[in-house]
Amino acid sequence: MPKMSKKRKLEWQFFLTPRNRMTYNPLCRKCAHSCKQSFRADVADCPRYLSKRAKRSY
Repeated sequence: MPKMSKKRKLEWQFFLTPRNRMTYNPLCRKCAHSCKQSFRADVADCPRYLSKRAKRSY
């Protein structure tokens, strides 16, 4: 993995682990959309995430 520049590190600081690896929220890891959230964030609601256990209204 190439070394990140200082500018890029500051830009992505919220997503970096102590080992300087980009890490997303477990909910967002398998998501195909570009609205990824940090592993540090608590996801309250994601409009594109549909749980298999969620009640559906038809």
